[in-house]
Amino acid sequence: MASTLALNTQSIELTEVEKTLRQLLLDVAEFVDSPSAAEDPESQAKLPDQLAREKVVLRFTGGWVRDKLLGVGSHDIDVAINKMTGFQFGLKLKEYLEIPGNPEKYGLEGVASPDDKAADAGTTSKSRKVGGLYKIEANPEKSKHLETVTTKILGLDIDLVNLRKETYTEDSRNPQMEFGTPEEDALRRDATVNALFYNLNTSTIEDFTGRGFEDMQKRIIRTPLEPYQTFMDDPLRVLRLIRFASRLGYTIDPAAEECMRNAEINEALRIKISRERVGIELEKMLKGPDPRSALNYINRLDLYETIFTDPTKKVTFTPETAHLQPAYEVVSKIAASMDVPSDLAEIYASIRSVVLQGEEDQYHAWILAALVPWADAPQPEPKKAGGKIPPPLAENVVREGIKAPNKVCEVVAASVRNLDDIRKTVDKFNDHNRHLRKRSEAEDWTARDTLGMAIRRWGATWRSQVVFALAYEVANVQSSEKTIVESYRSFLQHIQALDLLEAHTFTPMIDGRALSAALSTPPGKWMKDALDVIMAWQLRNPHLTDTAAAIEAVRSSGVVRQGEAEPNGTVKGTKKKETKKKGEQSSPYVSLTTALIHHFLALTIRPLFAQTPHPELTAQGRKNTTSVLPRRYPELENEATRPWKQKEGAYAVSLLEWCIKSLDEETAQNEWPLLIPPILTMIDDPDIPFKARGCELLTTLLAATPPALLQRTGLGEVFEDAVAPCLSYLPTLTPEDEAVVILNAAFPALVALANVRYPVAPTDKLGAENVTQRAKALDKLLRHGVMRGFAFAGEHVRIAEVLVAQLAVIVQELGIESVKHLKDVLPMLSGVLAEPFGTAYPPLLVQAARALQAVVLGAWPRIGAWRAEVVRGVAVCWVRIAEEEGEGKVGGERGKGFAEVKGELRRVVAILRAAVAKDQEVDIERDFQDLVEADERLKGLFED
Repeated sequence: MASTLALNTQSIELTEVEKTLRQLLLDVAEFVDSPSAAEDPESQAKLPDQLAREKVVLRFTGGWVRDKLLGVGSHDIDVAINKMTGFQFGLKLKEYLEIPGNPEKYGLEGVASPDDKAADAGTTSKSRKVGGLYKIEANPEKSKHLETVTTKILGLDIDLVNLRKETYTEDSRNPQMEFGTPEEDALRRDATVNALFYNLNTSTIEDFTGRGFEDMQKRIIRTPLEPYQTFMDDPLRVLRLIRFASRLGYTIDPAAEECMRNAEINEALRIKISRERVGIELEKMLKGPDPRSALNYINRLDLYETIFTDPTKKVTFTPETAHLQPAYEVVSKIAASMDVPSDLAEIYASIRSVVLQGEEDQYHAWILAALVPWADAPQPEPKKAGGKIPPPLAENVVREGIKAPNKVCEVVAASVRNLDDIRKTVDKFNDHNRHLRKRSEAEDWTARDTLGMAIRRWGATWRSQVVFALAYEVANVQSSEKTIVESYRSFLQHIQALDLLEAHTFTPMIDGRALSAALSTPPGKWMKDALDVIMAWQLRNPHLTDTAAAIEAVRSSGVVRQGEAEPNGTVKGTKKKETKKKGEQSSPYVSLTTALIHHFLALTIRPLFAQTPHPELTAQGRKNTTSVLPRRYPELENEATRPWKQKEGAYAVSLLEWCIKSLDEETAQNEWPLLIPPILTMIDDPDIPFKARGCELLTTLLAATPPALLQRTGLGEVFEDAVAPCLSYLPTLTPEDEAVVILNAAFPALVALANVRYPVAPTDKLGAENVTQRAKALDKLLRHGVMRGFAFAGEHVRIAEVLVAQLAVIVQELGIESVKHLKDVLPMLSGVLAEPFGTAYPPLLVQAARALQAVVLGAWPRIGAWRAEVVRGVAVCWVRIAEEEGEGKVGGERGKGFAEVKGELRRVVAILRAAVAKDQEVDIERDFQDLVEADERLKGLFED
């Protein structure tokens, strides 16, 4: 406290408000003493006979007198009454002000009632009502035998209490109370400077200890009575003396200090004083003008472990008290509450400007400095494996030891838990600056996203946590103080330069709901980390702020473009999915998609598939060329090893699908080792829906896979071995519905694999060899997949429909190479079209006609010799439909189906006519005319 006591000052100059209050209280005292006054309400405290005969004498006591002598204003006034309890006098005050005309003498309007809406009554010097009277009940069980009353008058907080003396028991600081003399009341107080009274009746200052004025002049904190017994009576006085000494800038009397260090008094403080009271005193110290002095006293008087302890548990760890002084001196320099060497002054000032944003930050800094000795305490283990991690011991110290509020406890817990992370971040940042090494973005500890995400990880109190880390390092690390604080100054300046001071408040431009919709994935626990990826991307790209564009980039990345997907997994009109090439310009928001892809594959999807590694894969996504263990039987595995199939992990497959649909060639190569294992695991799964989805994902992946990548990794054979067995999933061993699903997924995957495995681009040096190998692969697929499957399809027309549709795709891919299959394919397709009961299921006829179109187009140079087989199939099918139409059996969906079949049959005829148009040995029109003459119903089929 800056003000000092003027020598020989023994008078006080009251303010106008204080004068008004004095006169009011004296008038109430006179009212009490008047013969007409009603009897006092009964009190549990017995009034001695001698006092009963005295007139009421009022005194201002304690801190108000001390502060007035120091020239410091105070709005808290304790009013001591010689012969009444505070409650009794308060009632008289209320009674007096209820007499008409009395309040106006003091510029008042009376006393606010409990129901009064004026919440500001008495809170300012202009308030015209006296605040409500609040009684603090006597409580004999807690040795509080006298009532007191609090109120507010003219902006002053008034406590009404009687003069009292105290008698203590050995096991409690709560005294037995009874009416006392002014001297007894003064001697029971904690310090002589707090035992001065201002007598309202005489307007004089009274020093009943005989040392109050002297100790104020000498700036000494001394107990009125012998210190040992004073502290044993009420050990909390130990902390109060420290608080007053640090607040006033006084020194504590050496005799008192010696007793404050006494082990018995320390133990009494530990046992008798509630931890709430300890916390209140500590908070007042650390929020006072000189927290450093308070902590210095605590440290020097060996009180640290008495105050900073967890009384609820037996802790074996001993705090490193040697680290306390360096820690609080660092905070003192940051807070500018002590002189700082000239070479460090500017550094500390720079740190201060960032980390101390207000009184709360400063208070947290002092609390954290005091807890540095607990920083290295071992982290308590959960009560059971996998259980909730208990709070750090330092948090228990403040929560239980000083009963700190939740916010302080949270700051302490975060500071301890993030200590290593903060130190590592600061160290890596400065290491990068010192060596100026070129690093990849992911390793750049000066990058905006790296530091911004660190601050978000640390949370809203990151500034306080940095102070804790700095204090810890100065107290523990062997480097010089200047080296350490310079490193933290540089770190904080960089944070400021990057505009990251409020990074913890930034919000992702895409919220969880929008992200879930864009990814077509239900919300789940994956979302939090994904939003962090978006935030990191925002931090890297602060200039990109178009939320709609970002959402569209994510949404459209997972959509197959260029039209409807064909059965072989390619896009109509293209051989492969169109992907961005290196150097090609694209939306600036594409990098967000790339970031999400890597995150999902590495951190969301991979852990869920990690328990089922594929034996034929290396960690790099290549074919395992070493001895491979026999393939496991997935159907015998515990479902627990496949969490991606469970409800909680079902999002993994949706995210994997989005990732694969979003790939371009460059991203596919970068993420290859993360893409392959989950796809193969799904294909190996015994459940048909997952197996089929795995095949579909492989088809999509191959659309973005450069052939060189497939060749380099040697996975073509691995993919074929995984998918080919799916072609044998046929009825009756496999239910028809499931067989349709898996066949529709497996055939496109194998066709796409052949195209990527054996590319036939004109510039390919292996073009001729690849043409041969690709044809062999497709030949094998047609014979072993379609033809063999068709032989087993039997009465399962839906299976036949799938196989015929896939035949069309394979023949289209083979082109002229399909000639070798004419002898097998044409009879099969004509047989389907000519089947007597074929009209019962028009979709099969539609697919057969389309397959016939593909055959004629692909093998057109040789089709003339096989035209009779083609014509037989379409003609018989046409006639059978005509027969049913003539019988009136056609209508509704069936009629629409027949119309579609007839349209496809006409297209077969048109393609056949074009294919043999230049064949000199074929007169196709004559053939058609002969058939029409034989059956006029064929006129609609063959007429051009």
